[in-house]
Amino acid sequence: MKNYDVIIIGGGPAGLNAALYAARKELRAVVITTDFGGQILLTSEIENYLGFPSITGFELAEKMESHARQYPVDFEIAQVETLTREADGSFHVHLDDGQDMSGRACIVTAGKRSRTLDIPGEAAFTGRGISYCATCDGPFYKNKTVAVVGGGDSAVQSAIELAGICPKVYLLVRSRIRAQEILVKRMQEHDNIEVLTGCVPERIEGEKRVQTLAVRYTATGETGSLAVDGCFVEAGGIPNNGFLPAEVKQNPRGEIVTDKAGRTNIPGLFAAGDVTDGPYKQVIIAAGEGAAAALSAHEYLLMNE
Repeated sequence: MKNYDVIIIGGGPAGLNAALYAARKELRAVVITTDFGGQILLTSEIENYLGFPSITGFELAEKMESHARQYPVDFEIAQVETLTREADGSFHVHLDDGQDMSGRACIVTAGKRSRTLDIPGEAAFTGRGISYCATCDGPFYKNKTVAVVGGGDSAVQSAIELAGICPKVYLLVRSRIRAQEILVKRMQEHDNIEVLTGCVPERIEGEKRVQTLAVRYTATGETGSLAVDGCFVEAGGIPNNGFLPAEVKQNPRGEIVTDKAGRTNIPGLFAAGDVTDGPYKQVIIAAGEGAAAALSAHEYLLMNE
């Protein structure tokens, strides 16, 4: 079994910055992740990360990974199956590749995964007209009519991106648009984006590929259908928390409850980024929380030598 001072679960902005700060404190650290960048890999353009007026999510992820790799940090490309706290206060992780690792402290930065709509036809047409990443799959829908489901930043940004290649884009918003004002203004500049407020998808239909999206209007209860070639689901995320011990305190959404320093209710266990109950899911905030969690872990280890 490999032994470390701190185990970092997740390779997004929070995890990579935690690794950088842990290494600078001369802690033996390992990052366990299935990818580098997390959710920013699904973002076409980032304009609110200080120091980069405009950069793609993929480019920013590459820079973060490259920076973290300049330090003596181990990286394991694997998925954590279980995380347990031992009687001596250390943490043990079992990975899907069969490896086991032990750490005196642990930082969870596992982020979130895309939320599904859970409506008839969604699973059957995933990959055949249903997508969860406009940046990844948008080019396949050039000159086609598409729908985007969601009202947050990612949904509005996806609609803007798709409007550049699609003649018609429907944006289905359940209640209200919650995106940043600057994104809303940019969206309003596109005449080919139609916002359907109070509109929810009910069913996805088609033969070999998506052809129709059945919808319901919440204000009236009326139903209708949209002829579309594709549907992009941008309905938020679900915390990657399946490996956590039952005693870790979480809110009703499954997010890990932390204080400002990234501490959880379990001594030696810290968390940062989108997997936590922090109100603002932003790249720069996740990176900062990762740094705070690493500094807290260092302080914890000093106090418990």
